[in-house]
Amino acid sequence: MDEITQLATDLGRALQRSDAQVATAESCTGGGIAEAITRIAGSSAWFEAGYVTYSNAQKTRQLNVPSDLFQSVGAVSREVVETMVLGALEKSGARFAVAVSGIAGPGGGSQDKPVGTVWICWGSGEQRVSSRCQFDGNRDAVRHQTVKAALEGLIKLASGKIADRG
Repeated sequence: MDEITQLATDLGRALQRSDAQVATAESCTGGGIAEAITRIAGSSAWFEAGYVTYSNAQKTRQLNVPSDLFQSVGAVSREVVETMVLGALEKSGARFAVAVSGIAGPGGGSQDKPVGTVWICWGSGEQRVSSRCQFDGNRDAVRHQTVKAALEGLIKLASGKIADRG
């Protein structure tokens, strides 16, 4: 079993122990986190919804991210992923959610936010934890590392072990 599938399996076990569901709000991964989760037979018991909001307009429309936030801090920011998580939790009714927004490349980076910059937020009704990651490699590698980090954080959150990494 590959690493991502194992992490998704472990997430399912953690969620089943607490009778909880999860939702995803994805930009740079394009649904990759939801795909990994739904590889697991029986995931319908613990996967509630996946939002692929690649454009800023869809982040606003589907997840209630204020459009002026993109002008003030940019789509790849703590504020945007935290708002995405809140929107995913509210719209899906899931207990836990993860949101990701990043620059997978090969273009689109800047000095402040180079290619490989990804913001991830894990959340529940009680807490939100955000982390700015700087991943290496090509587009596929950045997306893979983002999916892996998102699943690892969800496992910690569902197990009550996550601490602020931001």
